[in-house]
Amino acid sequence: MELKILNDKGEATATLPAPQTLFGRDYNEALVHQIVIAYQANARLGTRSQKDRSEVRHSTRKPWRQKGTGRARAGSTRSPLWRHGGTIFGPQPRDYSYKMPKKAWRAALCLAISDRAMNGKLFVVESLDLSEPKTRAARAALGKLGVEHALIVLGEADSRFFRAARNLAAHKVLALEGLNVYDVLNYRELVMTSQTAKAIEARFAGGPANE
Repeated sequence: MELKILNDKGEATATLPAPQTLFGRDYNEALVHQIVIAYQANARLGTRSQKDRSEVRHSTRKPWRQKGTGRARAGSTRSPLWRHGGTIFGPQPRDYSYKMPKKAWRAALCLAISDRAMNGKLFVVESLDLSEPKTRAARAALGKLGVEHALIVLGEADSRFFRAARNLAAHKVLALEGLNVYDVLNYRELVMTSQTAKAIEARFAGGPANE
């Protein structure tokens, strides 16, 4: 499998040999779905909290005597039946995160990248170097590639483009170390330099991508 390398005008000038196991794998929707759900669960704060009858601030005094008033028996104003009383089975702080096997995370990321490559939504460019780190220049460079809603994966050499493109509302820039399944699937296109593509290939060499 070969990937087309585009210049700053969006024209294909060369090709990059790409392993089939990383850029051309058959899609496994069930595995990717599990990883996306795990990613969203791990991102939840789990800080919702409501007070039960032991936590609300009320007097501990019995509202009225047990018998002789003609009213129903009541032992506490903290009861959930009373106004401003405690909540029954309300949400409490908890940890929603759970672990998935590392091989599953790596395999799902390979599948997400392969999906973009197989559907013509992966754009590999020679360079993302800009003369000045301006948002206007980054928007123009991406416009020449024909992308409208892209995740841009950058390496250490692309710090200038990172500063220029981080304010673009329709796109997201992400360091190579933070590449994840959720962001790849959340954007219609995937943009990276040839050096970044080689780094991704080296990162998955010999791992689940080659199984």
